Amino acid sequence: MKTTSHLYCQYLLSSQINYTCTNLADHFADLSHDDVARFLKEEKLTPRMLWEKVSPLFNSRLEGYLIFDDVVLEKIHSSKIQGVRRQYSGNQHGIIKGIGVVNCVYYDPVADQFWVIDYRLFDPDRDGKTKLDHVREMLISAIHRGLLFGYVLMDSWYATTEMMKLLISKHKIFYCPLKANRKVDDSQAKRPYLAVSNLAWSARELAEGKAVKLNKFPLDVKVKLFRVEVSTDRTDWLITNDLSQDSTQAAQQESSLRWKIEQLHREEKQLTGIAKCQCRLNRSQRNHIAAASLVWIRLRELAYGCQTSVYQLKHGLLSEYLRSQLVRPTIQFA
Repeated sequence: MKTTSHLYCQYLLSSQINYTCTNLADHFADLSHDDVARFLKEEKLTPRMLWEKVSPLFNSRLEGYLIFDDVVLEKIHSSKIQGVRRQYSGNQHGIIKGIGVVNCVYYDPVADQFWVIDYRLFDPDRDGKTKLDHVREMLISAIHRGLLFGYVLMDSWYATTEMMKLLISKHKIFYCPLKANRKVDDSQAKRPYLAVSNLAWSARELAEGKAVKLNKFPLDVKVKLFRVEVSTDRTDWLITNDLSQDSTQAAQQESSLRWKIEQLHREEKQLTGIAKCQCRLNRSQRNHIAAASLVWIRLRELAYGCQTSVYQLKHGLLSEYLRSQLVRPTIQFA
């Protein structure tokens, strides 16, 4: 018996807590641990397969959003897994050991559906690329594939001058948070640039935002800056190149759609075992991550079709098991 990509994805879809090669071999006749490990080592599952799987499942439209963000697949206790490096995790709010994955999600506001359409592994020791390089590649790839979208959402990490210039050149509207120390000029005079946290705000500007020029941007290019009071001790700044946007609340709502990608990260970790592969080889880890992403797409497809959640689908397998055990228990209570 040989392990196939279909069998391995079915295993990730069906298993609840254990996603190891040994566990798969223990639960499938005539299958050995070595064969599963060999499959992960020799197969080559790529992000292109993700696009081929997901592209027939949705219709892109100019009202659509591309959302970029990264996640760290935690490997805290790992010492020999290739591709693992110490990096910042927003989930843990600190530096941890893990494999970085930069994801690209498409959100259709009309159908209210979101899909992961591309991803890249952050492994600069292997390919020398930064996270920004990966985002740029996925953005250009989406355009070349003919994907329709009008908006791009991203974290402050990706809100660089080069990235915003690229989006403007591609005629895309972006919304992203801005760091408090980012320097801007909100006047017509040639005065020194100020950090956004040091700007003065009128009541009208708080409600409607203000046009500013970013440091190192062309003189004739302005963007709209919004100040958002999240709580008494926290203030966020949002920026967009849509100068017609005149509502802080509306800008905040647009930017909040970025959390769709956080939902993807949470569901992948909790339901597909994407972070739980124990194989040491880089190729094995890459194949496991690709398979887990394909499994998430299948769960999403079924959830949208059944109008339920991916959690109800996955945990429903345990419900069927419990029903059968209550009728005909394998281990009886004497």
